[in-house]
Amino acid sequence: MAVLRLGFVSVYLSAPMLDGFATGASCTILTVQAKYLLGLKIPRHQGYGTVVVTWINIFKNIHKTNFCDLITSAICITVLVAGKEIQDRYKDRLKIPLPTELVVVAVATIVSHFADLNGQFSSSISGAIPTGFVPPKVPSFELMPRLAYDAIPLAVISFAFTVSLSEMFAKKNGYTVKPNQEMIAIGFCNIIPSFFHSFTTSAALAKTMVKDSTGCQTQVSSVVSALVVLLVLLFFAPFFYALQKCVLACIIIVSLRGALRKFLDVPKQWRESKIEAIVWLVTMSSTALISVELGLAIGVVFSMICVVAQTQNPKVSLLGQIEQTNDFEDMEEYDNLSPVPK
Repeated sequence: MAVLRLGFVSVYLSAPMLDGFATGASCTILTVQAKYLLGLKIPRHQGYGTVVVTWINIFKNIHKTNFCDLITSAICITVLVAGKEIQDRYKDRLKIPLPTELVVVAVATIVSHFADLNGQFSSSISGAIPTGFVPPKVPSFELMPRLAYDAIPLAVISFAFTVSLSEMFAKKNGYTVKPNQEMIAIGFCNIIPSFFHSFTTSAALAKTMVKDSTGCQTQVSSVVSALVVLLVLLFFAPFFYALQKCVLACIIIVSLRGALRKFLDVPKQWRESKIEAIVWLVTMSSTALISVELGLAIGVVFSMICVVAQTQNPKVSLLGQIEQTNDFEDMEEYDNLSPVPK
C-alpha cells in the first residue's frame, strides 16, 4: 500500500464510520469472550453471523454454566470497572496509572493456585505457557493464498486506526502526519517480526493515551514496555499456569468500555447530523451482525455514497446586503435586504 501511494484512502475513512466499526468490532469481541465468563465450552463459530450464532449457542448451553467462573468474573469485572472509574475521575491527581489489571491477574492467580479451583470446581485455567523464544523461521509461503483474504482487511484496519490515532495526537501536540509514511512503518512492523512468529501489529488507543498522559515523548517508553514483556516470556510465564481464562476475558471486556459507550452518544449524534448517525448505525450493525471484514467494506462504501448523495443537492443561497452595512444574509431567510445588481 505504501509503494502504491495509497495513503489518500484515509480521506474516505470518516469519523462516524471508524467509530461505528470500532463499536461493531467490540460487540464481536465481547461475544467471543462471553463464553469464558460463564465457563462454557462452545466451539468458536467461523464465518458470517458470529455474534448471532454464538449468543444462540450460549443460551442453549446456559444450564452448563460453571458457577466458580461466573463468581470470579463478577468480582473481577467489578474491581476492574471501579479501578477504571477511579482512574478517570482522579486522573489529574494520579501521577501514574493504577495497575488494576496487574493486581487482578496476580491475586486471581494466587487464589486459583492455592484453592485449586481447577481441581475442585473444574474451572478453566490457562495451563502451561511455554517460555523462551521460538527460533527465527522463514514464513510459510504456502499459507499465503489462504491468508490473503484476511490480510487485506487487516492491513486496511491497521492503517485506518493508526492514521486516525496519529492525526488525533498530532492535532493535540502540534505536528503533521504523512499517511504513506505511516504505511511504511506499519509494513516493516509486520514484515520483520513475521520471521519471529509475532502477532499482527497496529496502533493501540488505550496504550497511546496512557503514554501521552504520563508524558512519554519518544520510543524509549516502548523499550521499557518491551523489557517487561521479555521478562514474562523468559521467566514469569510458568507462574500464570493456574490463572483462570475468565479473568483474561474480564480484562478484555472491560477494555471495550470506550467503544461500547458510543451507543450512549447516538441520540446526540442523531440531533446534530442524521447522515453521520445513519453511517454509524449501518457500519456498526453490519460489522456486528455480518462480519468484521464485510462491515468495514460496507461502512466505507455507504459513507462514500452518503457523501456523493449530499453533493447532488447542495444548498445555494442568494445573498442580499443589509442596508447601511457591509454584511450579507440569505434573501430567503431575512426581509428588507438589498439584492446586489447582476
